[in-house]
Parts: sequence; C-alpha cells; structure tokens
Amino acid sequence: MCRINPKVDFAFKKLFGSEENKDLLISFINSMLTKKEQIREIELKNPYNLVNYRKGKMSILDIKAVDNNGVWYDIEMQMGEQGSYAKRALYYWAKVYAEQIESGEDYDLLRKTISINILDFNYIDEEEFHNVFGIFNEKTRNKLTDIFQMHFIELSKFKKDYKELKTALDRWTIFLNRAYEMDKNNIPKELAEDENIKNAIEQLDLMYLDKEEREMYENDLKLLRTHKAEIKT
Repeated sequence: MCRINPKVDFAFKKLFGSEENKDLLISFINSMLTKKEQIREIELKNPYNLVNYRKGKMSILDIKAVDNNGVWYDIEMQMGEQGSYAKRALYYWAKVYAEQIESGEDYDLLRKTISINILDFNYIDEEEFHNVFGIFNEKTRNKLTDIFQMHFIELSKFKKDYKELKTALDRWTIFLNRAYEMDKNNIPKELAEDENIKNAIEQLDLMYLDKEEREMYENDLKLLRTHKAEIKT
C-alpha cells in the first residue's frame, strides 16, 4: 500500500523531479500536450537533491525543466489554498522566462515557457478540472504568441472513477488523488495498462525516505494541516 502522498511538496519533487524518474515527468507533461507538441527528452534544471535542499540551494516547491524542442517548463504542486495564486503563478512563469537570457542578449533566444500548476483546491471559475491559458486578442481571439502557456489542474474537480478514465491526464490525475489507496500488487486494470502510471505506483510504494527526508515530509504535512485548520477557522 502506498503510504506516501504524492501531492505533498517533498514527495512530489522526489517522484517527478529525480533524474532516475524523468520518464514519469515526460509522460505527465505529454498528457497535457497535443500530439504535435509531444516531447521525447527532458533536462531537469533543478533536480531533486537532498544535499542542496539541506543547504537551502534547492526550491522544493517546483520543478524546472527544458525539453528536446527547447521549451521550458515550471511545474508546481500546491496543496494549501491561496487567494492570489494567479499572481504567484504568473510571477514564477516570468522568472523562468526571463532567466533564459543574460543582460544584453538577444530576445530571439527566449523560448516558449509552459507553467503547469496542480492545485488541491478550486481556484479557476470553470467546470473542467484542466484549463489552459494563452495570450489572445480580446476581440478576435487571435493568438498574439504561443510563447506563453499556463495550465491549471484542479484535483478536487476531478470526479471520474476508474471505469470512466479515457486519457493519460485522467490516469495521472486519479493517481495523484488516490495513490494512498493503491497497492503495487493490486493496481486497478485501468491504470495497470499504462506502464508509466504503473511505474509511478511502484516507485511511490517503494520510495525510501531516510530519517531526514521523513522529517521534511512530515513537516510538510504538519504545515499543510495547520494551514487548512487556519483557513477553516
């Protein structure tokens, strides 16, 4: 039985942001992209590293990566509800975009940047659990540029059961929502047919956290419970 919640910042970063699990990250990203946009390789710009985290040199909140087409990604898992999350998401997208070039370098070097925000609370005023935003002309709806793309996945809006799963994104979303009840020896058939999801369940089930990592994981959980209690109050 999976005892580790993949939605907790620390576990999410270790599962999807580790060099040995890049195939899982590629599959997760591809589940949101069109057939034309599918990626084959990815380079982690801030891979999971306990030593760097201990020294305060690694952001535990997000995963930064660039794919074989030169597209940049900023991926964040957010469990604690935030009223100004859109501003935060735009700020981090802008940082990843701006940091691609140094002062004085040509703007032509700037590449498409995709922000992927996985939220464990409702935020977007839309019924769908997955929404994608770009830059458009308000009158004609013509796109100004495709260099900006922002995804929001609201986990609590996903209501499908196993038999209703149709897409790779459906499978990844139910994995994030219900991994705690999955067993690597008894994976629902609708998920077992997807090798990447199957691998993620096995990785999570076998994920080893040493004493220091366990303390960080438990601290994340404690902070989350405190935050939710404060919001409720």
